[in-house]
Amino acid sequence: MANKQTSGQSYEAALEDIERIVEQLESGELSLEDSLAVFEKGVGLTKYCYQKLDEVEKKIEILTKDREGKLQLKNFEAGVDKLGEDE
Repeated sequence: MANKQTSGQSYEAALEDIERIVEQLESGELSLEDSLAVFEKGVGLTKYCYQKLDEVEKKIEILTKDREGKLQLKNFEAGVDKLGEDE
């Protein structure tokens, strides 16, 4: 579930925030309370990223199902060549 801080944020921006949080925590310069607050924010961002990845995975599944609803494994390059073609 996206909160106020992550709503509307791109996956890439959230991932960059997570990387900054890890750097802050690894620096050891934060107080215990600040470390906990930053860690909590990182956990929220991580959940948001997993949610976004799950949404994308579901969209890919929908786009790669055949007419009978079965998932079709395709070579990635071959799949790219067929984008936009009528079936």
